[in-house]
Amino acid sequence: QVQLVESGGGLVQAGGSLRLSCAASGSIFSSAVMGWYRQALGKQRELVAGITSGGITNYADSVKGRFTISRDNAKNTGYLQMNSLKPEDTGVYYCKLQRSWGLGTEYWGQGTQVTVSS
Repeated sequence: QVQLVESGGGLVQAGGSLRLSCAASGSIFSSAVMGWYRQALGKQRELVAGITSGGITNYADSVKGRFTISRDNAKNTGYLQMNSLKPEDTGVYYCKLQRSWGLGTEYWGQGTQVTVSS
C-alpha cells in the first residue's frame, strides 16, 4: 500500500516562497516517477512539474524558472520549491506517484493548500 502525505502549504504574499514536501510510504518511491499537480478553484487539475526516478525534470511553462522539483530517494520524499510566487499559483497542490508516465496505478496525496495574496 502506497500512501503520500503532502505538507508545506500555506498563505504567502506575492513574490514569496514556499517549499512543499511529499512523503511516501511503501517501496515504489525510488523507481517511480513523481509529479506535482495543482487545482485552482473551478479549474481542472494541471501538471506543474514532474521528475523521473533518474532525476529528469519537466515543468509547465507557467512555472519554469520559478519552481524546482526534486526528490530524495533515501528519504522517500519529494519536494517542490516555489519561488517568486504569484496569485495565479493559488490552489491545492497534490503529488502523484506512478510507475511511469501514464502507466500503472496512480497514487495521490490528499493535497495541500497554497494561497498567494497580491
